[in-house]
Amino acid sequence: MISMFSFAPACLFGSGMASISWGATRHPDTGLKTLGAALLVAATSLAATPALADQFVEAADNAKIDCTLSRDELTRIALVGDEFSSVSKIASGYPYNDFGVTHEPVRGDIYISVPPSFAANSLSFFATSKQGFVYKFVCHTAPVEAHQLFVTNPALAKPEAETWENERSEDQTIIALIKAMAESATPPGYSVYQRMMRPVRTGDIEVQLITEYRGAGFNAQQFILTNRGKTEIKLNEAELAPKSARAISITQNTLKGGTSTSAYVVTATRGAVQ
Repeated sequence: MISMFSFAPACLFGSGMASISWGATRHPDTGLKTLGAALLVAATSLAATPALADQFVEAADNAKIDCTLSRDELTRIALVGDEFSSVSKIASGYPYNDFGVTHEPVRGDIYISVPPSFAANSLSFFATSKQGFVYKFVCHTAPVEAHQLFVTNPALAKPEAETWENERSEDQTIIALIKAMAESATPPGYSVYQRMMRPVRTGDIEVQLITEYRGAGFNAQQFILTNRGKTEIKLNEAELAPKSARAISITQNTLKGGTSTSAYVVTATRGAVQ
């Protein structure tokens, strides 16, 4: 059995980290096992994100991308680590019944405008990036405020993420990844998704997945843990961690009633060293 241990690396004190617990084997359960299960439920929940939230999509070359476009307002579409080079669409011949595409040359983004008179509830177009990838966008329109769509391509992100991970040992990479999450930073090559899933509750503790990081050898998730009860609760990383976790860090190990803390969970992707 691999024993787990906790310690507080000096580099994490500035980020407010209380400690990190390592390993894939937990101590005997003392009442927080269901909370560890709640982390998994929160991470895999299919609950919808709030209306008007920015959209984050991962797409490979030649992929179909489903999205929502704003009527009356602009929708920005950005390629993470890449830029748009061209957009191909069919013109209706009637300006009042056509959507517009504006290319912003500095960042390489495009802005889609759909007039109120646009008859259809959906539209589609093809886009080519400067890196040579082609995407098919199939979008429905909705009366929502201006928002953004961020598209990440694994073919672009993985090599850079792998380089960043290999610059240090596995333990140092995990520490650096948790530190980046705590500071709302993005490690090179990593894709970041704002999830804001519906909270999952077990006892007095409410668990909500808010951010997911995807790299080459590691994935990570940030959760918000809230004590909805009136009694103080002590959290133990070793008992809280899902079985698949390589490491877990909690900002505050003691939660008074009505207070919240952040939990960071790191897992290895398929093929990573276990």
